[in-house]
Amino acid sequence: MYTFWNTGRQTYLEAAVSPRFKDNTLAAGRPQGPAGPVFASKNFRTAVPDLTCELSDLLVTGDKITARLVFRGHFTGTFDGVQGKGQSVDFGAIDIQDVGTDKIIEDWHIEDNETLLAQLGVNG
Repeated sequence: MYTFWNTGRQTYLEAAVSPRFKDNTLAAGRPQGPAGPVFASKNFRTAVPDLTCELSDLLVTGDKITARLVFRGHFTGTFDGVQGKGQSVDFGAIDIQDVGTDKIIEDWHIEDNETLLAQLGVNG
């Protein structure tokens, strides 16, 4: 899953999540299921083409995975009609995932969107 976020390559997502994957903290406008992360990655990479995702901490408890992530890159694309000027992007996120028999079936996540929007210069 985190190799998908780090690279944007859908084959990594397909290897990690079940076709019945459910995002329990679905952002407005994002499709449910495996299509949701694909949609989010493509849109984010429009703004930050060199996006990377560092898996900073990983805790496994039974069938649950909790991960602390750090996303980094440079805002050289566009976001919400704003053209980036190359400014650095560096913000955190937390994921909690429920792993079924062999793939992730559910996800809860929270991103530091306040920091991200301030770095993009679009926080109004």
